Order: sequence, then structure tokens, then C-alpha cells
Amino acid sequence: MTDLFQEPEDATPLEPHEREGLLQTWITHRRDLNEAEQENIVEGAAWARRRASLKRMLSEDFMQTLHKRMFGDVWERAGTFRTTERNIGVEAYRIGVELASLLSDIRYWIEHETFPPDEIAIRFHHRMVAVHPFPNGNGRHARLTADLLIERLGGERFSWGGGSLADVGELRARYVTALRAADNHDIAPLLEFART
Repeated sequence: MTDLFQEPEDATPLEPHEREGLLQTWITHRRDLNEAEQENIVEGAAWARRRASLKRMLSEDFMQTLHKRMFGDVWERAGTFRTTERNIGVEAYRIGVELASLLSDIRYWIEHETFPPDEIAIRFHHRMVAVHPFPNGNGRHARLTADLLIERLGGERFSWGGGSLADVGELRARYVTALRAADNHDIAPLLEFART
């Protein structure tokens, strides 16, 4: 039997105390966890598409509520900021400040058309991943928020490579490589990946 919480090498590992709070007792394998989370994410995305105006979406409250809607049927801690340090992301005590700064930047970029809409949404995604506000689900949350933002800006959802990024493999490796390029101020690979 494999460890339920075994993550791909480049994923953010959960701390032992964060493994507690799993709400579904039928989950015994990683594939069960992935299935439960995916069902919950679909429900969260539908909720967001019905409710999120651009102004509301660009708030800390919405970011937390969306995470709760995406993972709240699976994890007790859904929608709460992490309190521990990670292999990625800002220090836990800086999450609120960094998220507020990001949301302010996005509002400014939209108002002043600083970048084309696709680039605003992808920069939003990249910075959400960089802040890494939640114990788990940050990449999926950041991809959904980028999709919601580009839709509100009149564009089409991103394809994110056209497959599942939950699985270890070539597609996930390309995504992580594109994120690392963006970390080094080269957003082009992430823009390309998001639209392939």
C-alpha cells in the first residue's frame, strides 16, 4: 500500500498535523483523495462562475472562500491560510500582506492595461503560486483563479497543457519548468504552457 499523502517530488509536502482533518473516511488511497478533491473543485468552480464579479474576485475574502469551496468537502482546514513554512512560498506570517499586495497590483494592471489580459491572468497565477497561501491545493487554486480572471476580462479559459497536472509526468514537469522560468522573470514559457 502506498502512502496516501505521498506527493510528487516537486509538490508541497503536508506537515503531519496538516494530514489530520480529512473529512471523508472512505479515502484510503491517493487516487481516492484525488477523486474527492476533483469533485469538490468542480463544485467550487461552478459556485465561483455564478457568483464572482471582478471586483469581488479580487479580494482576500474571495480567495479564502474559493479555496473552501474547492476543498471544504474533503479537508477541515480548507480556506484557512497555512501557518507553517514550506519548500515554496512566502513565510507564513507574510501571507496576508503579500496577498493584499498581489490583489492591489492586479487591480492596477487591469485599470491601467499594464499588460494584455492573458498576461495579467498568468502573472496573477504565478504570484498566487509564489505566495502559496494554503497548506494544500495552491496550484489548482491559482489555475482556477487565473481562469476566472481571464473570463472576467473577456478571454477564454486556459488549457494548462491540456491534461491533468496532478499526475507525475512530462506535463507536470513542463508546468514546473515554466513556473521556474517565471520565478526568473521570464513569463513567456508560462504564457505558452497555459495556452497549449
